[in-house]
Amino acid sequence: MARHRKSKLAVWKFASCDGCQLTLLDCEDELMTLADQVEIAYFLEASRRRMRGPYDISLVEGSISTPEQEEEIREIRRQSRFLVAIGACATTGGIQALRNFADVRQFLDIVYARPEYIKTLKKSLPASAYVPVDFELQGCPIGKGPLLELLSAFLNGRRPNIPSHSVCIECKRRGTVCVMVAQGIPCLGPVTHAGCGALCPAYRRGCYGCFGPMETPNATSLGEWLQAHGTSPPNLVRLFRSFNAYAPPFQEAGERYAQVPQVDDPS
Repeated sequence: MARHRKSKLAVWKFASCDGCQLTLLDCEDELMTLADQVEIAYFLEASRRRMRGPYDISLVEGSISTPEQEEEIREIRRQSRFLVAIGACATTGGIQALRNFADVRQFLDIVYARPEYIKTLKKSLPASAYVPVDFELQGCPIGKGPLLELLSAFLNGRRPNIPSHSVCIECKRRGTVCVMVAQGIPCLGPVTHAGCGALCPAYRRGCYGCFGPMETPNATSLGEWLQAHGTSPPNLVRLFRSFNAYAPPFQEAGERYAQVPQVDDPS
C-alpha cells in the first residue's frame, strides 16, 4: 500500500515580534493531530531542522523591511505552492510601518552611531507588495481558531471559512454593551475585522484595530462620528495609526486627520 505523503509546511519570519509564530506553538494538542498530515520542513522558532523546498504551504510572519528580505520573500514565493501572510506585519506592514509616514534616514541617524552601515528599505510593507499572496490571516497576533481553520482548509482542499464581519458583531454575540455609545469611548470596532472575540470592549476599552480593516470598512465616516462626539484630530491620528496604520482604509483616515491644523489638546 502506497504511503501517504505529508504536506510540507514552512514558517518564515521577517520584521516582527514572533507573536504569530507563537500562536502556532500555542495550538499544543492540535499540533499532534496536524503532525499526522503535515511535515514541518522549516520553522526556526520551533526546530533547527531545515528542509529544502519546494513547500506545499508557507506561513509568512513579518513585514518586508530590508533589501535582503525583499529577495528572500521572492524566493519563498517561488518555492511555495501556497503562500499565506499571517498577522498585521505580514498583511499591512505592522506597527513598524509607522516609519512610512516619515523619512527613515532620520530615524537611522538618531538610533545608530554609524547609520551608513544599515541597509533598509524606505518603507515597511506587507508581503503582498512584492509577491502574490494566496490568503491573508489578520490579527496582532493572529487567533488560534482562525489559524487551525486555515490549516484544515488547506489540507482538505477548500477555502478557509474566516468571517469578514466587524468586531461589533462579536460584541453583540457576547452581549457586550457598546462602549462607544454607552460610555463615549473611542472604538475602532465598527471598521475592524472580527477574530479577537471583542476582547477589549468586554473590559470596557475601545477596540484598537488589532485585526485590521474589516471587509468594505468606512473608516472616514467613523472618524467623523468620533470627532463630532469629542475625539480630537490628534487622538484620531493616534487611533488609526497603530498596529495596522498602513492598511489603506486606516492610512487614508489617519492622513485626513493629520492634515487638520493642530491645537492644544487637553486630552
